[in-house]
Amino acid sequence: MPELLKNMNPITQALIATCFTWFVTALGAAAVFVTRSVNKKLLDGMLGFAAGVMIAASYWSLLAPAIEMSEGKDIPKWFPPLAGFLMGAVFLRIIDKILPHLHLGFPMQKAEGIKTSWRRTTLLILAVTLHNIPEGLAVGVAFGAVAAGIPSADLAGAVALAIGIGLQNFPEGLAVSMPLRREGLSRLKSFWYGQLSGIVEPIAGVIGAAAVLVSKPILPYALSFAAGAMIFVVVEELIPESQRGGNTDIATMGAVLGFAVMMVLDVGLG
Repeated sequence: MPELLKNMNPITQALIATCFTWFVTALGAAAVFVTRSVNKKLLDGMLGFAAGVMIAASYWSLLAPAIEMSEGKDIPKWFPPLAGFLMGAVFLRIIDKILPHLHLGFPMQKAEGIKTSWRRTTLLILAVTLHNIPEGLAVGVAFGAVAAGIPSADLAGAVALAIGIGLQNFPEGLAVSMPLRREGLSRLKSFWYGQLSGIVEPIAGVIGAAAVLVSKPILPYALSFAAGAMIFVVVEELIPESQRGGNTDIATMGAVLGFAVMMVLDVGLG
């Protein structure tokens, strides 16, 4: 993939990479065509895996480069990554409070965001759509950093991040389409809405890459912003959801495996 993307515009690179992550979401959602439900232990392990990937990506692909880029400036090198990280978490928290959504496994009374009469299925889709935003943003910013000529950023590392995000998108697509099928939607509609939850990733990816190209000085803030948003999603949703079914050991080992896989991808390819 790095060779294929090398001579392309960075915005195009980000678009292709996030379309790949969207495609893997669709693959996960497509499981609804072969089964109506998935083993809960397997799903919890996969959600834990997704959490581990996002935690590792937040450091190796986002925070570490942001810290390195902040050296040699007039402000302390910890300030840009800290400010961006906190802004990312606060941004997701604000969206979380505003956007109506319902986390998997919760009754309608536990719906979050502004009160609405929207259907349960719509709220379930929006919950996953919400945490796909920082994933797309992270990939876009990574490709923007390569184009900006940052020494610590390279194309292989950006590709590794896209692969890691793609891997953890499979269980996310699965986790959306299966509950929709159990809610009574047809297989086709369950798949359609499941893959649709990932459509924000190409949009966020293009925005992230474009923002960095327009203003190179914001890059450390943008990288750490994406990291803060992803950690918010992991702690607020993925880890609690993976642990809720009582399969704590499986979910925890899934997280460890996901962290290890993303670490190898980033260090090995980056």
